[in-house]
Amino acid sequence: MKNPYKDKKWFKFLSNKYVWVLLFFIVWMLFLDNYSYFDHRFLNNQIHELEDNKTYYQEEIKKDQEQIKQLKNPEQIEKYAREKYFMKKDSEDIYIIKFEGDTIQEKE
Repeated sequence: MKNPYKDKKWFKFLSNKYVWVLLFFIVWMLFLDNYSYFDHRFLNNQIHELEDNKTYYQEEIKKDQEQIKQLKNPEQIEKYAREKYFMKKDSEDIYIIKFEGDTIQEKE
């Protein structure tokens, strides 16, 4: 009995051993290997997130360095203490008014 598909083009293509080796290689590299395509995508996404974090923290460091430079001036230290910690001179009175819908949270 003769195989009816033997003369078909697609059968010749799929019966080629090189095609099978290539398919095996592609499946291996995409899904099974330790350095698969999907693992690379996941790692690349992590790298991009870490680079974004790096730029954010570098900008924050620059802001903090500028604030440190400003705080070397005694007048700026006084201004900072008054605004952040509600400090006052002995001869002053400070009144803090809180509204019901205030979004500022108290530090406890």
